[in-house]
Amino acid sequence: MKVVIIGGAGVFGARLAEMLLRDGHDVWVAGRRLAPLAALCTRLKATALVVDRAGDLTPLWSVKPDVIIDAAGPFHAYGRDPYALPRACIAQGVNYLDLADDAHFCAGITALDEDAKAAGVFALSGVSSVPALSSAVVASLAQGGKIDAIHCAILPGNRAPRGRAVVESILHQAGRPMTQSIDGAAAPFRSWSDPQRFDLGGGVTRLGYVIGVPDQALFPAFFKARTVTFHAGLELGLMNRGLAVLSWMRHNLTFPMPVALTYHAAKLLAPFGTDVGGMAVGVIMDDGTHHDWRLLVTRGEGPFVPGIAARALLRAPLGIAPGARPALAEVSLDAITTALDDLAATTTVETSRKETLFASALGSDFDRLPPAVKVSHQTVAPRRWQGRARVDRGTGLWPRLIAAVVQFPPAALDVPLTVTKTPVDGAEVWQRDFGGQIFRSTLRHGPRGMTETFGPMTFDLDLRVDAGALHFPVSGGRILGIPLPKWCLPRSVAQETDQDGQFHFDVALHAPLTGQLIVRYRGSLVRADQEGE
Repeated sequence: MKVVIIGGAGVFGARLAEMLLRDGHDVWVAGRRLAPLAALCTRLKATALVVDRAGDLTPLWSVKPDVIIDAAGPFHAYGRDPYALPRACIAQGVNYLDLADDAHFCAGITALDEDAKAAGVFALSGVSSVPALSSAVVASLAQGGKIDAIHCAILPGNRAPRGRAVVESILHQAGRPMTQSIDGAAAPFRSWSDPQRFDLGGGVTRLGYVIGVPDQALFPAFFKARTVTFHAGLELGLMNRGLAVLSWMRHNLTFPMPVALTYHAAKLLAPFGTDVGGMAVGVIMDDGTHHDWRLLVTRGEGPFVPGIAARALLRAPLGIAPGARPALAEVSLDAITTALDDLAATTTVETSRKETLFASALGSDFDRLPPAVKVSHQTVAPRRWQGRARVDRGTGLWPRLIAAVVQFPPAALDVPLTVTKTPVDGAEVWQRDFGGQIFRSTLRHGPRGMTETFGPMTFDLDLRVDAGALHFPVSGGRILGIPLPKWCLPRSVAQETDQDGQFHFDVALHAPLTGQLIVRYRGSLVRADQEGE
């Protein structure tokens, strides 16, 4: 096939050109300036084509391409008519692909669907690591079964080349509000927050942060998944933390993003870290089965990965149906794996069933829990519980100070309550939303038994089943890892019960030293609406 790659001298475009040349395609590398094109084409033995994708496209049509691939970006910055290029391709009867990772751009290409079908050509957006590659993995792992949750992460090595468009794309959204589907509801997040650790295989783990990609917008409906999350991260902790700070500043202080400064700082740090990166895709099925696919790439060949889906598709172009759409499950995972064969890349798939946190902590006592309480702790994937609560607050200065530090909710006779439980690395993050007042804690099971962490404070819980209820009394504690003497511990009376088949809770915390009430919250919860399942 005759393939023109716009932005072909960029980091991703150049590597896609190299792979397509290996496959025997007639590759033309297009861009606005001849000098970088000529140098690349001399090395690869491709053909250079000078053209401005935002200007006169006549040079494109003069070479009579079979397919045009837009690898330029950043796609969020394509102006008032972002689909001018694919529209022109359709009008000329030329097939179109792009490497877009912008959710709005990728989803919006369906506006050209009727025209593409009438012209008998395809126009696929997001033929990149997301959503083309990630959706291929999900479809293969699920094998037509019922999906509960999908989580993906892209975690490049620091020595792998990066283009300015990638930096601009990350900085464009860092700190901006976004949503992810959590147990069937759109939950708010701040881009480049919520750090989590991911396993890439081969003993490599990396930290990733929430960032918006087409997957969060498209996968819930396409795969009928209740939870879809995506994280991305950089190898160097300095860069991750720096972006996290910039994200917080932009969100809270309307701080402008220093694109040029960040790009040059990234270039200065390029010699550090490794050339190892990868991608992780996990699927949790409705029965609790976990399927995890991992891609580990070495020798700095990570930038080849965004072009793998396009390579696989163009090996069998007659199988691509006409029309304009996001590239969702357009190519099989087997084809993707084969397209990786000549790269320094390894893939692994692991299937497991993980014991939930409370089942692990309680052992055989877990089966003694009342039914409604037991169901509330079968958290194989993120779960939302909704109900009503009454909140009582202590009135003394000391308990009010403690409540302010932990951000306990204000007093209320009747307030709506949503509790979201999210499994993370064997722990559970509990977010309690009392009518807009949110506080979080993290529960873990380890050598000390069950612990619950609020900010710098961690408490040991004497978790036990007694008299048809689950009890959570505090038995020990630490601040910043420093043990607290018994007299410094809060006193807790906390229990969960089943009343007429409904889950009920009653939690009272009393201040150390004085025994004054800090907060008491009690009420009932039911699993959040599952309409549409």
